[in-house]
Amino acid sequence: MRLTDSHCHLDDERFTPDIADVLDRARAAGVTGILAVGTGEGPPRLDSAIRFAEQYEWVHATVGVHPHDASKVTDATVPALRELLHHAKVVALGEIGLDYHYNFSPPEVQREVFRAQLKLAGELGKPVIIHTREAWADTVSLIRECSPAAGGVFHCFSGGPAEAREALDLGFHLGFGGIITFPKAEKVRAAARLTPLDRLLVETDAPYLAPVSYRGKRNEPAFVVETIKRLAEVVERPPELVAEQTTANFERLCLQPLSRTKYTG
Repeated sequence: MRLTDSHCHLDDERFTPDIADVLDRARAAGVTGILAVGTGEGPPRLDSAIRFAEQYEWVHATVGVHPHDASKVTDATVPALRELLHHAKVVALGEIGLDYHYNFSPPEVQREVFRAQLKLAGELGKPVIIHTREAWADTVSLIRECSPAAGGVFHCFSGGPAEAREALDLGFHLGFGGIITFPKAEKVRAAARLTPLDRLLVETDAPYLAPVSYRGKRNEPAFVVETIKRLAEVVERPPELVAEQTTANFERLCLQPLSRTKYTG
């Protein structure tokens, strides 16, 4: 059974003491691929996930500015992202988007930075990893405006069927994590049921949002096994099939675009 954790934060300081053991446990659990999300602490440091991708053949990386850090963007940020997106192990731009729950950066600044990154993704033919919280309408509006050709994924999907249909109509994938195991997350499970198998991804968002069986503990990539099991129950398919399909979906979305970049400068 092939398993891919399509979204985790290996650069989080909570992994610093035992990152090698964390990755060993992931391999032992059957995880064959990890996407290390490289938003880190925001600009000017933009390459925080790349060092893991360079060290481990089965790890790939992203770069991007999280909406929390939008206020840190300068004139140098987008050119720096453009350069990093040419790295051989960088497969997507993210996580990017809007977060009106915390508003660590003003909404108008978040929107400006989100728009700039969506346009950059379109220029380079890179998929995008979307973070949206209490900002659904504006998030969708900006995606429609900028129309990133390579599509992407709504990560850590927490919406219901209506939002799922809207995201799918945009051509996006839906990433399901530990939330799908939560007792009160029935709307998320309903969204998963209507999602075609070829648009599903699984993730941990580690070290955050551990599945129910590990609640209260630091989440880590090995725990994606629990998400696969619950997702398989929800969509009424064998876990092995869901694991294989979600891995194939990740590879099609994030690895194949490496050979079709639009930018040659």
